[in-house]
Amino acid sequence: MPRRRGRPRRRRGPRRGGPPPQPGARAGALVDVTAGEALELVGGLLVDAGVPRERAAAVARVVVVAEAWGIASHGLQRVPTYVDRTLAGGHPPDAELVVVRDTGPLLTLDGGGGLGHWQVAHAVAEAVPRARRYGVALVAVGDSGHCGALGVYAADVAAAGLVGLVLSCGPAAMAPWGGARPLLSTSPVAGGLPTSGGHAVVDMALSTVARGTVARYAREGRPLPEGWALDAQGRPTADPAAALHGMLAPLGGAKGSALAFLVEALTAGLVGPSLSADVADFFDPAAHGRRQGIAHTVLVVDPAATDGRGDPAGARRRLDDLAARTVEAGGRVPGARRSRPDDLDPAAPLAVDGALWRELLARRGAAPAGRRR
Repeated sequence: MPRRRGRPRRRRGPRRGGPPPQPGARAGALVDVTAGEALELVGGLLVDAGVPRERAAAVARVVVVAEAWGIASHGLQRVPTYVDRTLAGGHPPDAELVVVRDTGPLLTLDGGGGLGHWQVAHAVAEAVPRARRYGVALVAVGDSGHCGALGVYAADVAAAGLVGLVLSCGPAAMAPWGGARPLLSTSPVAGGLPTSGGHAVVDMALSTVARGTVARYAREGRPLPEGWALDAQGRPTADPAAALHGMLAPLGGAKGSALAFLVEALTAGLVGPSLSADVADFFDPAAHGRRQGIAHTVLVVDPAATDGRGDPAGARRRLDDLAARTVEAGGRVPGARRSRPDDLDPAAPLAVDGALWRELLARRGAAPAGRRR
């Protein structure tokens, strides 16, 4: 629960493991592990770094669901940096959520620089009952850290029978349209809504590609496709390392840039404490000791409260109809094939990068290294 004041807990001494992967190092062969093994390993690494067990489990849940959904850019490959940033103080393991303002339908929290996963999960847990009570709820978290795949939180809102929008900011990675310097983050946005068949979940960055995907290309030693990125001098580049120090292209040109500006305003602008241009870079080891200062905004709406004729079931019928007609038209409901996060089976198989899995095991001094494919 958020608290207004309190003495921080003493940081526990963790165990450090193997070296981080070098940019350009090729990925190893895939190995088969279970979701339960991944949850245990990720949670254990974070507990070793001093993160309280319940919060470490919340981070692990988001990471492993992303991996199970096929979003490797926000899955296990992020864990070494989460651990290193925690050890360096960039994500204080004893951070607490502090209530800044609470009007009922609006709640603002200060995250104290902590890992964003457990903080956004708490924001959703606060927003859902408030939306049921007031019809709409907005929960904002300032001074937070990277929170992983936003679609996981949007899916949690949909599972509650509500409609949600989750926004975040991050390190500057895109120039404004017509500009030459990074100012906007990749401006991730996710939305979730319930349908009779499950849910619809939209999760995307407003850059052509997520920075995590660029980092994966760097790890695997692969060139970037044309049109994804620019180097620090604004020249097109296929070098993922140069792209991480440069800029990403906006999705949809000027329109994508305008939408990214809007996401920046609704997160960094409204909540703070930093604009994306001042956020500590997740991928820069020299910045691991700095709080990121990321803002997250969670908006949840109860469809029972929004029907223009006052019919509590009207909105849900139309949402179901929208999904059904999408399929009838030969289309695909966004995210419908992704399982609900709470339905993740610990026995479910995951095919993960063998070199990465061995690195994570080495950090814990654990074995075996997974089952080769």
